[in-house]
Amino acid sequence: MTPSETPPAAFGAAAAGGTQYRLERAGAEAVVVGLAGALRTYRVHGVDLTEPYGEDVIPPAGNGIQMSPWPNRVAAGRWSLGGVEQQLDITEPARGHAIHGLLRNTQFVPEQVSAHEVRLRAEVHPQHGWPFRLTHRVAYALGDDGALTVTMELENHAAAAAPVAFGAHPYLRVGDVPTQDLTLTVPAAAWIRTGEDLIPVETLSVEGTDRDFRAGRAVGTAGLDVGLTQLRADDDGRHRQTLRAPDGRSVTLWTDPAFAWTHVFVTDRLPGRETALAVEPLTAPADALNSGEGLHRLAPGARWSAQWGLIPSIAPEETDA
Repeated sequence: MTPSETPPAAFGAAAAGGTQYRLERAGAEAVVVGLAGALRTYRVHGVDLTEPYGEDVIPPAGNGIQMSPWPNRVAAGRWSLGGVEQQLDITEPARGHAIHGLLRNTQFVPEQVSAHEVRLRAEVHPQHGWPFRLTHRVAYALGDDGALTVTMELENHAAAAAPVAFGAHPYLRVGDVPTQDLTLTVPAAAWIRTGEDLIPVETLSVEGTDRDFRAGRAVGTAGLDVGLTQLRADDDGRHRQTLRAPDGRSVTLWTDPAFAWTHVFVTDRLPGRETALAVEPLTAPADALNSGEGLHRLAPGARWSAQWGLIPSIAPEETDA
């Protein structure tokens, strides 16, 4: 279905985040905005499983945005391409880095829209520190069980191979349960130690640290901004991270093998929430343009895609009497 064939109900009003696309299926609702291709709302049977934000604001604290052609930070915005230093615009002035790619202020346009799926496209143009032209596509689709699947894709229009990675920035919640009271499980055996500038220094075992979420840990209120890796895959090859409420309701973020890193961000800076939790699927860690770790070399004319998604479980689990 082309955008011109889209049912009118699939569109929301234009607001600060640009055109909105409302998807509905099997009791689930997702709202996607054009600005940064962001997920503004995901709720099932009225229970919010991501942090929603208003129509009249841009995505706060990176809420739900697409991160491309790299996620997280590039130290001082500098990296080398074929021995030639590249200088990206500094988009995190407080630390002097370039952060979260080149699409945060870009309006995505629709390629396909239906009642339960939307596919959006944005262009990454050559600019300061980035000599490649790319197309980034993202598709959000609700399944017949209400689960959300997100497909991310990059296409290289340049004459040379482009070093790329991507990620997403969803904030998870379980209804009105305070985030600090939720339990997060991430099957990651290693964490990335950073300096005060949040640029990686080394990768270490999580054993015996407060970065060990393998058995599940309360989110709490202490701030956290850490990359996790060496994720254990399930039998189907996917990685799964789960946020669970005391009553048994939960939301699971799954990723395919390309997303070999997860970034956990606990903050008090998300408007309207005492504590908020972002669980960010990443195909490369911070400063990958310098370390080369996790980078995908995208050949001229080639496309590369990967998927992640959210699975709801909102019926309280039975407990022993």
